[in-house]
Formats: sequence, C-alpha cells, structure tokens
Amino acid sequence: MSIQAKKKQVLLFYCLESEDLARKIASQSELIHLQSINWRSFDDGFPNLFINNAHEIRGEHVAFLASFSSPGVIFEQLSVIFALPRLFVASFTLVLPFFPTGSFERMEEEGDVATAFTMARILSNIPISRGGPTSLVIYDIHALQERFYFGDHVLPCFETGIPLLKQRLHQLSDSDNIVVAFPDDGAWKRFHKQLDHFPMVVCAKVREGDQRIVRLKEGNPAGCHVVIVDDLVQSGGTLIECQKVLAAHGATKVSAYVTHAVFPNRSWGRFIHKNCENSERAFAYFWITDSCPRTVKAIANEAPFEVLSLAGSIADALQI
Repeated sequence: MSIQAKKKQVLLFYCLESEDLARKIASQSELIHLQSINWRSFDDGFPNLFINNAHEIRGEHVAFLASFSSPGVIFEQLSVIFALPRLFVASFTLVLPFFPTGSFERMEEEGDVATAFTMARILSNIPISRGGPTSLVIYDIHALQERFYFGDHVLPCFETGIPLLKQRLHQLSDSDNIVVAFPDDGAWKRFHKQLDHFPMVVCAKVREGDQRIVRLKEGNPAGCHVVIVDDLVQSGGTLIECQKVLAAHGATKVSAYVTHAVFPNRSWGRFIHKNCENSERAFAYFWITDSCPRTVKAIANEAPFEVLSLAGSIADALQI
C-alpha cells in the first residue's frame, strides 16, 4: 500500500476570517476539501448558523479552522466547534493557530482572572467524536505551561512557525552573517534549541527608577544582520527598544520575526517604512505568519512585512 493511500481525506470547515488561509491549506493537498457554513445572525445579533451538507460528513475526518481574534467572534465559532463532533464524524480536529488568551495566564494577586485557563477549560469540553478526543492544533502558545491547562477530552498538538523562519533566512543573500536575538530570557528558553546553529544575542529588561530599559545581556551583534525572534507582538515597543540597543552595539541591520502579529489598534503602523522618520531605525524585514488574519489583511504588501504562511504546516498537521 502506498504512503499516499494511508493518508486520510479531511473535510475542512473554517470561519469567515480564515477563508484565505483555509484556501491555501486546501491547495497544499488533494486530500483536503473545503466545506462551508452559513454564518448568519438573528435580528437580536445572536448567531443563526447552519452547517451545510451535515449528513454527508458522517464517517468523515473533519477539521475546523478557527480565529478567535476578538471576544465577539468566539461564541459563534464555539457553537460550530461543539456541534461538528456530534455529527457522527470519524474524527475532529480544531486548528486554532493563535491561542489569543495565552498572554493572560498569570495570577499575581487574589482576584486576578487567568483567562487562558478559562479558554482551555472551554475547549477541553468539546464533545468527543466517534474517533475519540478532539485534536487541537496550536502554534507557538505563549506560555509553555499552558499545555497543562487542557483536560483529557482534547489532545493538544503544539506546533511552531520557526521552520518557516529558518527556511526564509537561508534564502537571504547574507544568510551566513545572521545573528538571532531574543528580547528576553523567556523567548530564549522557548526558541533557542530550534535556532542553535545561529550565533545568539539575548536582551533583557531592567528597571531604572520607574522605567524598564532594554539592555544587551549577552552576545555580540556587531557587523551582523540581527533577527529578533519572539512568539507574538502587541504594541511593538519592546522590539523597537531592542532594535535601538542592537544598532548601538554595531548591528548592520535588524529584522524581526513573530509567529503571531496581534498589533491591536493598528500598532503595526509604526513599523511601516514610509512611516519611519529615521531610516536607520527601520527594520529591514519583519516576518509574520498568517495566524492573525485581520493583521495580514491590513498590512498586505507593506514593507518591511512579509507573511510566511502556515498553510503547509497545517496541512501536514491535519494528517497526524
């Protein structure tokens, strides 16, 4: 029996925000077939949803590509996510490239609500399909301990976008002069083993009075193209401060990679080349993935941004 024959046909449903990524995933394999949902609302704003061809998906391997970009879109997607495994499907996979509450896992004082744990508990209660627990595919979850938040009704599969970055770096004309930088020890702990064939620099935030200042902790960026690597970006302030420190220590140019380009309030605008008043502080490249579809749509074709698509990786994950 050929290897291709052993692979499974997958019916892929998706939310509206993720349609472009879903189409890219389907284009990666003849075994992935897109399915549709009618995303409608009642007059009061609550979802009025319909899963098309519900009878035809019985006995099939089914997946759903989600995007929890805001609290307003989560409920309608959860309604579909909880319905699909109950339609007598052979197996169910939920692909949630960005686990959005992941940066809210800390409880520092009584009264703090760890919303990452709340979201994990919700997803852990997805109904079991005929094939068993739901497979949950997430990319570069913010805090590694969050893998233990999920219950036994789901099987979390934690993937990473770093192979896409490594492939892109090897395509650069100065690929032999790359230094990887981490904005803090947390990023170093997360990613250094996947990038250990590159020289490394580690930065750190130190407190000076009421301010937190970025300093160079270890490594030498002088004369090199330095690529700052982290899992996500919000305002981008830390990346900008790192860029200043690296340039001050002799980096010839600085780029950045994040798996999840959250950029609330259009904060990506401060990185756009045409908006940079000082060209010396501009990032040569800013690589992101398409885990946050709204951001991808907003910054399409705007230098220095380049989108490294997760489509191929997700297509592979659907065969696990």
